[in-house]
Amino acid sequence: MKKVITSCLVAGIMLAAVNFVSADIIRGIEMDFVTIGNAGNAADTGGTPGCGAVSSNYRIGKYEVTAAQWQTIDTAAGIGDSGLWSGNLPTALISWYDATQFCNYLTSGNKYSGAYNFDQSGNFLGIDRVSSISTYGTTYVIPTEDEWYKAAYFKPNASGYSLYANGTDTAPVASAQSNYGQGGPPFAGPWNVGSGAQEQNGTFDMMGNVVEWNETLFGIINRGCRGGAFPNDVDYLASSKRDNATQDTENGIIGFRVASVPEPTTICLLGLGAIALLRKHKMRRN
Repeated sequence: MKKVITSCLVAGIMLAAVNFVSADIIRGIEMDFVTIGNAGNAADTGGTPGCGAVSSNYRIGKYEVTAAQWQTIDTAAGIGDSGLWSGNLPTALISWYDATQFCNYLTSGNKYSGAYNFDQSGNFLGIDRVSSISTYGTTYVIPTEDEWYKAAYFKPNASGYSLYANGTDTAPVASAQSNYGQGGPPFAGPWNVGSGAQEQNGTFDMMGNVVEWNETLFGIINRGCRGGAFPNDVDYLASSKRDNATQDTENGIIGFRVASVPEPTTICLLGLGAIALLRKHKMRRN
């Protein structure tokens, strides 16, 4: 028990200090995640005012989902959408519905079960992260707009937000630090994930490469998307740029990255709280 408590405390100290990287092996694929701490941060007042406040710690993919990862899970889960590109290029031409089924399969091994509820005919019924966490524990999801925004623009020293995910108000260098502004057609297309500069919270390609789906609903049938893509101009990379598309949209410049909730250290610290309560109860009984 002492070893478990010690490791939890060390992890908690790490979480308070930095956004650290962890890797999960899930259903035959490896995914790297960055932990986003500073739970309970205030929303941005610039950029997109009101965005970025998240009440709990969570993890977000260090990279966009690659075409190889997509194809592995698509085949195993029977999603039935081959996507676009290949290898370590980011997947694209993926609808929001398909992305949710990818996340469900990571969570439960069933494309219809997880945070995103479907009937057995594939009709989307709604989102319930709480029930999924209760049933499966670690739950893989598409990040909400706030989760995505915080991972991109919130400064790791908790001093507010930047205009770009590089931690500054100066745009990254096109085709070197970030893949955008190709000025085609013809376009060179996306690059392998992680090819550009690492961003302020440890992620890559939140500024360009492909636009990324968010979980947040806009209107009745649209979902948010953020981040710009290889043909977009620099305006799409900024925190002030907000976009959305219908849930069944399949576009050659729209992909996604995965988030994970709850963050494992959070579970660990909750466990420490339970241990403390049990000890207190035992002392009272004695």
